[in-house]
Amino acid sequence: MSDVFIGRGWAFPLGVSPSGGVAMAEGSADVEQAVRLILSTEPGERPMRPEFGCAIRDRVFGSFDASASGAIAHEVRRALERWEPRIVVDDVAVAQAAGQQEVLEIQIAYHLAGTNSRRNLVHPFYVIPAHEGEGPHRSEPAGSVPQGDDHVAA
Repeated sequence: MSDVFIGRGWAFPLGVSPSGGVAMAEGSADVEQAVRLILSTEPGERPMRPEFGCAIRDRVFGSFDASASGAIAHEVRRALERWEPRIVVDDVAVAQAAGQQEVLEIQIAYHLAGTNSRRNLVHPFYVIPAHEGEGPHRSEPAGSVPQGDDHVAA
């Protein structure tokens, strides 16, 4: 059940093979590319498969804490279990990259179904962190607007 079950597919990102055809990925490389594709696709992005993908992009502007980490890990697990039947997800952990406030590392431990070949993948997720002294990102008014008698027309 090895590579026959795992399969072969177009390489991602799309490329050209030395013979001039579409570059292909096989075996565990095909699975890893599929996992990265799922994590990089926002639901609604594909018109013919609007539910495909992983809904984590709405976390780009949020603050990162234990709650956010758990929510991202849950969504990643949910998406992979739904869209990649060739793997069994063992664990998903989300942590801030060492020394990089704008990068979260999504660490995925999985094994290939049918072969029990264990794999690990770290997928970077880029966020826009709040500046020092700021709270979570929000839309706030740019300045004060005069009201009532304070406003005098010139």
